[in-house]
Amino acid sequence: MLDSIEPSPRQDLDLKQISELNYIGGAPDTSALIKKEFIDFRVDEELGFPLSHDGEHLYLRIRKTGLSTVEVARRLAEASEASLSDIGYSGMKDKRGECTQWFSMPFSRTEEERLREIEDGFIEILDAERNSRKLRIGSHKKNRFEILLRQCQGRKFVFEERLDLIKASGVPNYFGSQRFGKDMSNLTQVMQLFRSEIEISASDRINVKARKKRSMLFSAARGYLFNQVLSERIQQKNWNQFVPGDVLNLAGTNRYFLVENGCWDDILQRRLDSFDIHISGPLAGVQDPREKYISNDMAARLEEAVLVKFQNLLCGLISFGLKTNRRPLRFVPENLKWNWLTPEELKLQFTLPRGAYATSLLRELCKISSFGNTGIEL
Repeated sequence: MLDSIEPSPRQDLDLKQISELNYIGGAPDTSALIKKEFIDFRVDEELGFPLSHDGEHLYLRIRKTGLSTVEVARRLAEASEASLSDIGYSGMKDKRGECTQWFSMPFSRTEEERLREIEDGFIEILDAERNSRKLRIGSHKKNRFEILLRQCQGRKFVFEERLDLIKASGVPNYFGSQRFGKDMSNLTQVMQLFRSEIEISASDRINVKARKKRSMLFSAARGYLFNQVLSERIQQKNWNQFVPGDVLNLAGTNRYFLVENGCWDDILQRRLDSFDIHISGPLAGVQDPREKYISNDMAARLEEAVLVKFQNLLCGLISFGLKTNRRPLRFVPENLKWNWLTPEELKLQFTLPRGAYATSLLRELCKISSFGNTGIEL
């Protein structure tokens, strides 16, 4: 049973921490502190579709402070006497921060009035609209960030040089440490699951909590493998350069395509340089025989040379039937701006596409400590 899987020591796993992955500008020798105050880390979610203003679902735009997304969902469920599974949200937002995001729930005028009772110093309902469908995971378009870095250590021009590099090159699209849990616990748990060859019982198949936990563990395994491939391509200095056999992504979409051998040209290179298209990397699993966009040639050999080192994770994902997918190797922050409030306080503003981690941008800038943690987080 999934609930019986407990975090265990790293045992024989040789897991690389996020800080051990390669950087585009080398490991930074600057440092800063984030999240000292909740308002130091602000996130504003932007939906990827218009609301119908009619229908069976109530959409709430909520500003939460010091609460996780799941904690807010649970309070909404309790206030409306709905099941937790009836509460929809598009993505998980940071607990230690001031985050605005959308939630959905079954519509009831009586419940809509009662929901105001949950407002306190940690939850504020900013907007309420009706819509025809429940809010699903991954349905938002972007996240806008405003982050204050405190106790900045290092020369000002070094910070700004690294920010200029981020603007010019984009950011490695690493999965952030949140994906893997504290001390990489999600990975040790998924390895325990794979080694034990646990069969999911009938009750677990319909148990929302069990399904979500299993999905979280599988996502951690795939994210870890993707990070290793991306890190290797940064090491080889081709993470943002085409090699034969690469699968390319059309920026801002889930559309992918291949370039026939010998057909890479100046037009495609300009599109790559201008961030119109991106190189992609593998989300490991079972290859669908109908899949058209599969890496080959040099790109496939590079990916396979990395993945073969992690046979336990790879075989586990395959045994549980996870389908392969692709993910861009880089993302480009929109409207990246910065402002020095004091010699030791730097405010950043930027917008990221869905699925991109702000912490992946921050790690390219400096070594980041998160308030409350004694060690380096990124």
